[in-house]
Amino acid sequence: MKGLVHGENTLRHFYAMPGLEYAVGSQTARPERDHRAVSGVRSGQYPTAMMTTKGMNSLHKHLQTRRAETAPAGRHRAEGAATGSDIDITLSFEDNHLAGLVFGEHDRNLTLIEHRMGVDILARGNHLTLRGGTARDRAIVRDVLGELYERAEKGHDIDTAEVEGVLRLFTALPAEQAKAPAREIRTRRKVIRPRSAGQRRYLEALEKNELVFGIGPAGTGKTYLAVAHGVGLLLAGEVERIILSRPAVEAGEQLGFLPGDMKEKVDPYLRPLYDALHDMLTPQRASRMMAEGAIEIAPLAFMRGRTLSHACVILDEAQNTTAMQMKMFLTRLGEGARMVITGDLSQIDLPAGVASGLKHAVDILEDVEGVRVVRFDETDIVRHPLVGRIVEAYDAHEAEEARKEARPS
Repeated sequence: MKGLVHGENTLRHFYAMPGLEYAVGSQTARPERDHRAVSGVRSGQYPTAMMTTKGMNSLHKHLQTRRAETAPAGRHRAEGAATGSDIDITLSFEDNHLAGLVFGEHDRNLTLIEHRMGVDILARGNHLTLRGGTARDRAIVRDVLGELYERAEKGHDIDTAEVEGVLRLFTALPAEQAKAPAREIRTRRKVIRPRSAGQRRYLEALEKNELVFGIGPAGTGKTYLAVAHGVGLLLAGEVERIILSRPAVEAGEQLGFLPGDMKEKVDPYLRPLYDALHDMLTPQRASRMMAEGAIEIAPLAFMRGRTLSHACVILDEAQNTTAMQMKMFLTRLGEGARMVITGDLSQIDLPAGVASGLKHAVDILEDVEGVRVVRFDETDIVRHPLVGRIVEAYDAHEAEEARKEARPS
């Protein structure tokens, strides 16, 4: 390591290691020609540490408690300034247009990140200063902003949903895992990426397994991603058709009392599947594929007696199946088929005393080869943030009620 040191108070907090240059006072070291350079400024003589990518791992090992000084990826630069033990981080973005996309209109993306992480973000031109919160919070915000900048470079839309998704990933996973390439589903209308740690596991499971159970609260993307997976397989020619099914529990077995023909009777219960489908295909193309039989949407009762080959078969709201119905559905799986079963065990609408076929099946099949169970929780909810808090509050209430019932009278 080479450095320029002036004054009595030298770099007590830094270790001599390869790839690290520093300067003190008014002099600044020149890092190697790598845009991923990081600098950290401390109190005292205000030394500035400049680190190349090659020296990143060495620095991380020695300064575990100084994570805020490691560099994010992307064509931007991170600097750290400290007063006492609090380290401010300054980010400089190379491209003003891309920086504007990351910041959002009227800095709305920055405001969202501030609110979620409890870190103050001070914007000045294409420079940001991160202040307040814990060192870990500031490091997460730095990594989130770096990831958003990289996505903007690739042409991704940096909207509120994208920001929320990146925040979820980086708060749930170590930065290395959050930044690792994730499976994407490309359809005619959009590119679908995981927006939570649970969604990342789910997409990986869908790619590698013939039968996948997705279990968790509403709003976690279980059905949406399953339909996207099916559309991706169909467009790639890996399956010949998509079959989407749901139990029509609310109507019981008395569909004849509803007005209209059979399609009109069951459509209200299958509408969420149509909504997901139309988000990935134009309505005209979706209608044509349904007319041709490439996409079929039918209630669970219509599955009996069929063999579903070379298809992606999706059963939604599976918590409302009985054990007998679930066994019937699972045994429809034919050659070259993939099956996805989704449900929320906290929203069972079956009559009292009737066990859920979803829970029954998971208990039996979880350890069977070729079967994967992915469980979501409130941290994976990608709807309005309030939905996550609602689910959490209900879970806490139900747990308290269960404790009360368990107490001896």
